Amino acid sequence: MDATKLSELKLFIDQCKSDPSLLSTPSLSFFRDYLQSLGAKIPTAADEEHKDSKETSFVVEEESDEDMEETEEQKPKVEEEEEEEEDEIVESDVELEGDTVEPDNDPPQKMGDASVEVTDENREAAQEAKGKAMEALTEGNFDEAIEHLTQAITLNPTSAIMYGNRASVYIKLKRPNAAIRDANAALEINPDSAKGYKARGMARAMLGEWAEAAKDLHLASTIDYDEEISAVLKKVEPNAHKLEEHRRKYDRLRKERDDKKAARDRQRRRAEAQAAYDKAKKEEQSSSSRPSGGGFPGGMPGGFPGGMPGGFPGGMPGGFPGGMPGAGGMPGGFPGGMPGGFPGGMPGGFPEGKPGAGAGGMPGAGAGGMPGGVDFSKILNDPELMTAFSDPEVMAALQDVMKNPANLAKHQANPKVAPVIAKMMGKFGGAPK
Repeated sequence: MDATKLSELKLFIDQCKSDPSLLSTPSLSFFRDYLQSLGAKIPTAADEEHKDSKETSFVVEEESDEDMEETEEQKPKVEEEEEEEEDEIVESDVELEGDTVEPDNDPPQKMGDASVEVTDENREAAQEAKGKAMEALTEGNFDEAIEHLTQAITLNPTSAIMYGNRASVYIKLKRPNAAIRDANAALEINPDSAKGYKARGMARAMLGEWAEAAKDLHLASTIDYDEEISAVLKKVEPNAHKLEEHRRKYDRLRKERDDKKAARDRQRRRAEAQAAYDKAKKEEQSSSSRPSGGGFPGGMPGGFPGGMPGGFPGGMPGGFPGGMPGAGGMPGGFPGGMPGGFPGGMPGGFPEGKPGAGAGGMPGAGAGGMPGGVDFSKILNDPELMTAFSDPEVMAALQDVMKNPANLAKHQANPKVAPVIAKMMGKFGGAPK
């Protein structure tokens, strides 16, 4: 035999000695059956005990790994919670100057009907009501002034000045929301109403809306500057600046926090992807490092039949398959329905053995054996045979014939099995090429 094949066979036998569980591989069942037919004892029980003990130890390790994985999973969760606590931004209070008032939630005051046509008489009457309001203001009667101004607005609802005057009185009454409603009405009638911007700016300052108040007061000062607006701005602007700086500061802190969180998320995703890749790679390496015969089927070195000296398959002593009892004749001739005997129509059905062979044997073999100098590379290098060996139906038929050569007859009509056996016998030199 080829020295390389013998070396591979020796390696396979050594592997079987070191790990008898290899013989339990389903694809090696034919070899196991053959060894048992020769009286060999396969250490099944011992192997199972050994296997169970190994599996048990692996289970413990796997459980330990799972515990470690759970711990590692819990650790990022704790870290995430700590990061969230660190990322939480608590805004500090801003020290502001100036007094504010509680919002007035009274029902809205009476407003004028803009759809009413204003006559000259109505305008004159509105001016008279306005004069009475000014007198009431001089005397400090703010509520009476509101009544007169409401009458003036009803008579002339198109006057921005009337709304502006009433808004100023509401400010004196510390009713900022009512003042804002009148100021808005005045600005709808006249967008350039300085009195409207001034009243709304002062009302917003009373509510603590410093930035909005500063904006309205600056507009009022631009349209019609007066000392009162300047005095109010000196109190409003510092607060507006403090609030603006406060807002910018915490906007910056929030942006930095969000940027850090996004960076951590990206880093975490990369780490998870790397861990998944490493795990998959480790599993792949672990799977590829498991002992394998490297051949067919299930790891017999050098392929199938493996080049074992003495016959088929795998060079099992005694011929094909396992030595045919009696004279070794194949009933009814070899597969393919060839009349009377061995492939190629050998006379006599090959029941008695060819000249020069042992009883029922082929030339050059021992009793019932096949040629001892067969070149198994012819089988291993035949793609059709190697494809056939991967067919479960063909392998089952070969194993059936190995168990009982008489079963060959029932496979003669199988278009898959019969040509394979005939071709193999041809490779062994048992049939003419």
